[in-house]
Amino acid sequence: MNIQSIQVLGSGCPTCKQLFETTKKIASEMKIDAPVEYITDVAKMIEMGVLESPVLAINGRPVLTGGGHGEDDIKKALQIEPEEDKEKTGCGCCGCC
Repeated sequence: MNIQSIQVLGSGCPTCKQLFETTKKIASEMKIDAPVEYITDVAKMIEMGVLESPVLAINGRPVLTGGGHGEDDIKKALQIEPEEDKEKTGCGCCGCC
């Protein structure tokens, strides 16, 4: 997969911060060179069409939303090409919805 950017969007709550830290750790372990950004701008989430936080976005597309996602969920999201997943599920959330 060609990952250009990884973003964690959230309000700044502990759950959002945990997703950010875990995503950075896993991206490093997977040797993904893309930067992992933490964005607290709620308008950016709305622009993506997501109203539930935190959000994990790859290349500007949301792939995980809401809390409760563990390391395995994040690894899976970073391994699946978002366009391929959209064809399978009708959305880009890795089948989590």
